[in-house]
Amino acid sequence: MVRLEGREKVTGAARYATEHPVEGCAYAWPVPATIARGGITAVDTAAALAVPGVLAVLTHENAPRLGDPGDATLLVLQSPRVAHRGQYVALAVAETPEAAREAAAAVRVEYAPERHDARFTADHPGMYAPERVNGGLPADRVRGDVGMAFAASEIRFAAAYRVPPLHNHPLEPHAATALWIGPRLRVYDSSQGAAPVRRALAVLFGTDEELITVVSEHVGGGFGSKGSPRPHAVLAAMAARETGRPVKLALPRNQLAAVVGHRPATEHRVRLGADGMGRISALSHEVFTYSSTLEEFTEQAATPGRFMYASPHSRTTHRLARLDVPTPSWMRAPGECPGMFALESAMDELAIACGLDPVELRLRNETAKEPDSGRPFSSRMLAECLREGADRFGWRDRDPRPGTRTEGRLLIGTGVAASGHPASVSPAAAEAHAGAGGYRVRINATDIGTGARTVLAQIAADALGAPLDRVRIEIGSSDLPQAPVAGGSSGTASWGWAVHKACRELLYELARHGGTPPETGLSVYADTAEEVAARTREYARRAFGAQFAEVQVDRDTGETRVRRLLGVFAAGRILNPRTARSQLTGGMVMGLSMGLMEHSTLDPDFGDFAERDLAMYPVATCADVPDIEVRWLAEEDSRLNPMGSKGIGEIGAVGTAAAVANAVHHATGVRVRALPVLPEKLLPGLAARRRDAEVRGAEGTTRP
Repeated sequence: MVRLEGREKVTGAARYATEHPVEGCAYAWPVPATIARGGITAVDTAAALAVPGVLAVLTHENAPRLGDPGDATLLVLQSPRVAHRGQYVALAVAETPEAAREAAAAVRVEYAPERHDARFTADHPGMYAPERVNGGLPADRVRGDVGMAFAASEIRFAAAYRVPPLHNHPLEPHAATALWIGPRLRVYDSSQGAAPVRRALAVLFGTDEELITVVSEHVGGGFGSKGSPRPHAVLAAMAARETGRPVKLALPRNQLAAVVGHRPATEHRVRLGADGMGRISALSHEVFTYSSTLEEFTEQAATPGRFMYASPHSRTTHRLARLDVPTPSWMRAPGECPGMFALESAMDELAIACGLDPVELRLRNETAKEPDSGRPFSSRMLAECLREGADRFGWRDRDPRPGTRTEGRLLIGTGVAASGHPASVSPAAAEAHAGAGGYRVRINATDIGTGARTVLAQIAADALGAPLDRVRIEIGSSDLPQAPVAGGSSGTASWGWAVHKACRELLYELARHGGTPPETGLSVYADTAEEVAARTREYARRAFGAQFAEVQVDRDTGETRVRRLLGVFAAGRILNPRTARSQLTGGMVMGLSMGLMEHSTLDPDFGDFAERDLAMYPVATCADVPDIEVRWLAEEDSRLNPMGSKGIGEIGAVGTAAAVANAVHHATGVRVRALPVLPEKLLPGLAARRRDAEVRGAEGTTRP
């Protein structure tokens, strides 16, 4: 099925957060702090208020007091304290966006700067062990005696890997339109979940949730950065209350890096011990990262080592330093993306140390149970993904020696990496209605470009036994039956279960009415809280995959291009091949982008990120992926939900960066352990290998 809203999007009929027409609308523009730590000593708004069309300038001195929602990043304009560069210190509101921007530039803020700390190192003196990491997981997990097992291993490998800060950069920036109608607040928000935004706004503005409606009907991407409430929605609602006018606020892209979260830099120390057959006996993965002084957020990057491979002795830990920097947050496949890069790069290096094919090494360390918990997997077809991918990719024809395949000055190499991602499901509620015009299904799901509307309509039609054109879907509003955010690759699994249950119960009620709804129609409300709770402890639930990459590297310039990518996945029942292929392809392109291009530089002297727009923060485009193929295996995981489906939005990104980096090593013989793989990281190694080859050649001419 094609997307139900496809025509609306390409014709401009789909309304995004700041595209909803409202009468008498004003516009807001925020003012970011220009110091990394300290206090505001004075604010001069006279010049800003003198700009024609300016309605108000809000600062910590005159902004309304807010309640505490438990997230310090939302307490905007409440204090003269500055916790990081880019934190908002004022907001200009005017009749036009141009006037608001001019007024924001005219606001004069004086500071008392304090010495700040924005330098991340693994040996930072402030490193500590958090109690929990993202997802509520324990920070540390230890099984057996890793030190003893590693020392006793026949083959030992240890290395450090580094992933730089990364930013989400969705096409639609974080934006909101807010209007108060008496005591009621309506917000059109670019968010991955309307319900959490409504809850936060209710606390912030001291009102009942029932008086607030948050609409997130069409969202132009998020990749995790819109997975929780952000300051823009608070500022828009605050400005609307103070001016008595509807207010639109779209954050400028060059401000996003400081206020909407990012993937923090992580340093990984991986140790693998194995026997002569390549079977892992010891696995240690230590992660060092940072958060802000405002909030504790710990990227769960050591967790892949807890479930990917058999390891009788294992130690996975996280250490965190609090710096004067913006608060990190979710980015597509948090934890798994950086963690799998380190683990799968280390597996590649272990395969070389063992003299084994990288696919074979992974197969030899397969496990029927999740090593960390001992629970059986609800389904696990990683081995099948690796074998199927190897066959399709032509892996068996590969010469394992690095740097042996050339085309002129191009070095050609291939690499592989496995991938895994949690298959989560959360409680959700839905309403199904039958009337003379057909069926209507209502649920507060959010479509962030994934095709959720279409898939949910298919699930409903299938459960009802009705044609798709008889089913109407309503999503993206906090007034609808509540459901979890679009994140964690759990949306369809969670929402779809509730939709399926509501529709099946509606059929039962229709049967009681003789198959025909009454004149006023027939509605059924259903939630899955009880069923989800009953299924959360019995099995380990994950999706798996294998990515293969072929690259070319210019031996003179170090320029790397990906020639082809193949991903083979086991992600439960695929409900819509068209939207699934789009999601998996997009994830792999994002992983390629992470491997070769994306990076932010946290400037320790200024405490901000140097790359703040799409000119300085390059992302992969179609031209960077000339040949990409996505396949999936026939798998139906009925232990997870009635549809047998798992999440697919993130697993495509998980292993791709490692596959690309491993392919670069195979092409060049140069191992890059710090992403991205840039020419300047390859050139010294390429030059050294060229000198070695010349020396060997010269020595060869003197021998008899």
